[in-house]
Amino acid sequence: MPYLYILQSLKDNNLYIGTCKADLDGRIKRHNKGLVKSTKSRRPLKLVYQEFFDTLSEARKKEWGLKYTPWGGKLKKKLVSTAVGSSKGRTADSESANLGSNPSPTAVEGKKGHKHT
Repeated sequence: MPYLYILQSLKDNNLYIGTCKADLDGRIKRHNKGLVKSTKSRRPLKLVYQEFFDTLSEARKKEWGLKYTPWGGKLKKKLVSTAVGSSKGRTADSESANLGSNPSPTAVEGKKGHKHT
């Protein structure tokens, strides 16, 4: 299943947005091993947001919007702060350890993609 994901650098706190076809865990491992040019110098990285889609095209369309539109930066920060600072006490560390956890109802209501925060 295709994913859009946001990683945060533990080195400089910057965010990185990416997509992958299916193996999100493997993709994050590639980032942290330094095998991805764009994040190699920003390691280590942690997963702070993930959303799955029906098609890779849909995931890439949202990725493009987050990276290249005027509203994308604000939305990216909102997605991360919602995922990390939810009222249910979830944190980025617990989320990356529990990738199979259920999303909150508010995370999935009315959204085209399928959030899995």
